[in-house]
Amino acid sequence: MRTIILEQPGAVENLKLTDTPKPSPKSGEVLVQVKAISVNPVDAKTRAGKAMYEQLAKDKPVILGWDIAGEVTAVGENVDKFKTGDAVFGMVNFPGHGKAYAEYVAAPADDLAHKPENVSFQQAAATTLAALTAWQVLTQQARLQSGERVLIHAASGGVGHFAVQIAKHIGAYVIGTASEANADFLKELGVDEHIDYKKVKFEEAVKDIDVVLDTIGGDNTTRSFDTVKQGGRLITIAGSIDEEKEKLAKEKDIKAERYMVHSSSKDMEQLATLMQSGEIRPYIYKEYALEDMQQAHQQIETGKTKGKIVVIP
Repeated sequence: MRTIILEQPGAVENLKLTDTPKPSPKSGEVLVQVKAISVNPVDAKTRAGKAMYEQLAKDKPVILGWDIAGEVTAVGENVDKFKTGDAVFGMVNFPGHGKAYAEYVAAPADDLAHKPENVSFQQAAATTLAALTAWQVLTQQARLQSGERVLIHAASGGVGHFAVQIAKHIGAYVIGTASEANADFLKELGVDEHIDYKKVKFEEAVKDIDVVLDTIGGDNTTRSFDTVKQGGRLITIAGSIDEEKEKLAKEKDIKAERYMVHSSSKDMEQLATLMQSGEIRPYIYKEYALEDMQQAHQQIETGKTKGKIVVIP
């Protein structure tokens, strides 16, 4: 089967298209013929030798990627929820070795959900890691409630544009940061208030926020503390909560934590329901062929991708 392997960490040129044996599903797994893959910033960071690289390098060849949608072609032992021919999607083995950059993936059944019939494979693949992150942060970590005010950073990005839709589904008042060029896009998603981060300091523009979802990290995390009201929650998926930030959180009586998404069939099923009803929809910025994976990585590394990038094997 055609597979993209990472020969060694570094530049995009280290992503090589090659042939590898088709995997066989183990107990608890299904074999998925991949129809679409989505690419995330963590893919590029791992390719460069950061993020998950050390863990993946223990199991060579290193095959990046976690987000897939496709059709079940074989079922391993102890799998009851899927059968051959089922259309499925999910984030595979995150934060382990997903091996998604391939024509076939052996995936744990517990990481997948049935794809809604009214959703394309491309749309399904796009609604995986980024959507799961937004879902888990807002519903499980922050426990966002109807009527609360939520500030979503980089609201037009992969995680951000899902977070906006999930927050609106919950019934929250949504404030999103993005450039002026994406203002109309945010309005279409349902954002109640847009902040152009290039023209305005967001920490001066908004106060008394119940929940902040920080997708940027660094100084952005620190500045976000000034927007959160007493007793509020700040969740970052890109930065860290170091001793200085812990002290700041304690002084302000704010729950502040770093969160990493994890694979979950149950959560994927929740997303499938929302997709089927039309309450959330992915925005696909661009599609690439498998042999153009290097270009897909170059695009995700610009940090200016609106929505999601999808690769077709």
